[in-house]
Amino acid sequence: MTDTRRSALPAPPATVVPAQTPPPEVESGTGSLTSGPAGRFLARAALVTALLTAAGSVLGLVRDQTIAHLYGAGPGTDAFLVAWTIPEVSATLLIEDAMALILVPAFSFALARRAAAVPGTAADPVRLLTRSTLPRLFLALSAAAALLAVAAPWVVALLAPGLPETQLAVDCTRLTATSVFTYGLAGYCSAVLRAHGSFVAPAAIYVASNVGIIGTMLVVRDRWGVEVAAGGVAVGGVLMVLIQLPCLWRRLAEGRQTAGAGADSVGGTAAVAQGTPATATATASVTATATATATATATTTAAATAPVALGLLAPVIVFALSRQSQVLIERFLAAPLPAGAISHLNYAQKVAQIPMTLSLMLCTVTFPVVARAMAAGETDRARRRVERDLALAGAIVLVGAATIIACAPQFIEVLFQRGEFTAADTAATAAVMRVYALGLLGHTLVGALVRCYFSAARPLWFPAVAMIAGLGLTTVAGSLLVQVWGVRGIAAANALGITLTAALMLAGLARHSVPLDARFMAGGLTKLSAAAAAATGAGWLCGALVASPAPAATAACAVIAAVFLVLARALRAPEIDSLLDPVLRVLRTLLRPASRKPPHVR
Repeated sequence: MTDTRRSALPAPPATVVPAQTPPPEVESGTGSLTSGPAGRFLARAALVTALLTAAGSVLGLVRDQTIAHLYGAGPGTDAFLVAWTIPEVSATLLIEDAMALILVPAFSFALARRAAAVPGTAADPVRLLTRSTLPRLFLALSAAAALLAVAAPWVVALLAPGLPETQLAVDCTRLTATSVFTYGLAGYCSAVLRAHGSFVAPAAIYVASNVGIIGTMLVVRDRWGVEVAAGGVAVGGVLMVLIQLPCLWRRLAEGRQTAGAGADSVGGTAAVAQGTPATATATASVTATATATATATATTTAAATAPVALGLLAPVIVFALSRQSQVLIERFLAAPLPAGAISHLNYAQKVAQIPMTLSLMLCTVTFPVVARAMAAGETDRARRRVERDLALAGAIVLVGAATIIACAPQFIEVLFQRGEFTAADTAATAAVMRVYALGLLGHTLVGALVRCYFSAARPLWFPAVAMIAGLGLTTVAGSLLVQVWGVRGIAAANALGITLTAALMLAGLARHSVPLDARFMAGGLTKLSAAAAAATGAGWLCGALVASPAPAATAACAVIAAVFLVLARALRAPEIDSLLDPVLRVLRTLLRPASRKPPHVR
């Protein structure tokens, strides 16, 4: 979301002046997303983004099911998954991180200058910025995609030496190389739209991408084998751009007055309008002064801000690349293993990551609360919010991890065992998924903690250093464990590496960002982990007693949730009441009519 991206960069002077004391509800995280017009706008944007993100994740699972059904888990699928590395890395850099951190602040500042300018006295800053950035980006992305397509044989040799279907992987890589171009344009459109206060189209891009991939596979599945899936990646990338173009065209064609109002709603100026006339006048005065200084000349501004932007973005880019390199290392280590190893690892990760995605949605929504608290210097309020978020996210992901470990064979059988995906593939994938689930808490903590680090208005290298340390452990442990435990050794190395990164980031948070009590937080997570371990055993036993996979998984899920909540409450784990109270309210509502009659009944 726009506010979350802008918080990683120094705020312009106009956003510092109206820092007002937030209402008390902000401390709990409820009022921050619903109080006032700006709060309600943010709440609606968060809800729409969460729903469309969930829809994209579900379609991603359908995409993987389709690949498993049509192509199984053999050497052909391994070749495609090596080529799939290209869109995975492209999405991280060109959509989710670097592109947004560069362009959202730039267009937000341009919108502020447009709003403060007198009509007819200067060129439109937004259109100037578009004309100066889009053509260069278009050429750079085109050259990068073409170069990657030409260098596909060397890329495959670097990513997966010893892969059986090398030529097939090269052909698929040349098709997926188009994602560098289309994902880059999609990221550009998303950043511009978010800066303008439009969130629906950017949140729908992964829905469009997966629809393109699935549709292409179903339409032309009998012609070129697994290369059709790679062609679907190219089609999906085009749809990611097309779904945003109409809204982007309308936004860029808006007049200054309309665009200025949209910029106010996103930047938080709507909240200032509710204050006193003196506050609004002072804010307008400072805004005009800052605008006059910032718009001396476009060339001077670009020259002055380029080193600052690079300095702020470099830690983010290094962190994102290091985190994405986990997948590269895993596929590198799995390439010499028997055919299907990469596929088993991929399917296991995609299913196991669902609880992590759900748990991080809470942190994504509350990230603006932490960022605003840090910007206002209210570190104690930020600490309380982060502690609650980490506890709730940890509880959610630990329940999910317990469910995955207990019911892995049942889940894989129900989701994938059909067509070319055999019972042997189910057993191998379930074994890998159980090991991979051991690192889910670490993945969730890293995803939640990094938002705290990047909420500071200065470049922080500590997350990247912690990620590189974890990556080193993953590489060394994976090289050793793969020799004795095969693909499960790679999953174990992933869990070890990300757990180290999470521990380092948790320990360093108080020194570098939010003054969190690491020992208190670690103690709470230990209690939650103990409850999850007991719940795993109970769920495993329950699943083993039921023969049919779907009923077994359903019964095990209910048992795991109940055991976890009871034990976590008994251990006084943090924030467990936030999860348990809604359940108790529902039970009281259901049991009340049976326990007593209404007063008027005789």
